[in-house]
Amino acid sequence: MPDPLLHAAIIVLAFLYSSVGHAGASGYIAAMSLAGVAVPEIRPAALVLNLGVAGFGIWHFVRGGHFRGGLAWPFLLPALPAAWLGARLELPVQLVSLVLGAVLLFSAIRFLLPLPRAAGEPEPPAWRLAVPVGAALGFLAGLTGTGGGIFLTPLLLLAGWATPKTAAAASIVFIAGNSLAGLAGFAAGGEPLPWHHASLLPFALAGGFAGSRMGSYHFSPAAIRRLLAAVLLVASAKLVHRGLVGEPAIEPAALPAETSA
Repeated sequence: MPDPLLHAAIIVLAFLYSSVGHAGASGYIAAMSLAGVAVPEIRPAALVLNLGVAGFGIWHFVRGGHFRGGLAWPFLLPALPAAWLGARLELPVQLVSLVLGAVLLFSAIRFLLPLPRAAGEPEPPAWRLAVPVGAALGFLAGLTGTGGGIFLTPLLLLAGWATPKTAAAASIVFIAGNSLAGLAGFAAGGEPLPWHHASLLPFALAGGFAGSRMGSYHFSPAAIRRLLAAVLLVASAKLVHRGLVGEPAIEPAALPAETSA
């Protein structure tokens, strides 16, 4: 996928994800995978884009009065060091491909299923329950290069801990925190961050800004979720194929030419 097509994909994905209350890491992973970006570069690059788009979501939900600190902090605080640790792990490229493929498949299934709704008045969980759950989700977020919101949101709703709006607000803060901690983990590991993909950030920001303000008013959320699921399924299949047969994401000798601005 040439750079202009990847740029277009990022802005569309950011718009669509932000319109349904997510920051888009799984979509960015899918787009970069289909574009042939080297697997080790996908996770940190997706976290940078995720962090930028999450900022608009935080502004929107906090300004709207939906953020509940008592719901978010018990999950986020233990998640931060766990996300940092997950990002520090150095896994074989084929295993990373399989893990990312599984995450995209899970994300696609979540978009195809209706959102669960809490029965009765939501009550935040006790800290003794939220802390280990937050740590586990944070570790998974750092390991996969996502913010973890795709896992936290349905959990909050299924367990009856939040309404859809308060779950989205808690999740977007969770996503931003884990994205930042994950980036710190990658940096601490001594591997250079893929700054040559920085050209993608303005496109993610533009899409996230527009989506957070307009997407939910002009498009059917159900149709958007089905479209995102289709993109994720294609990318999941490609990543799983790489993991099983060892197909390289990109030839090392071609990397500078393919990723140059």
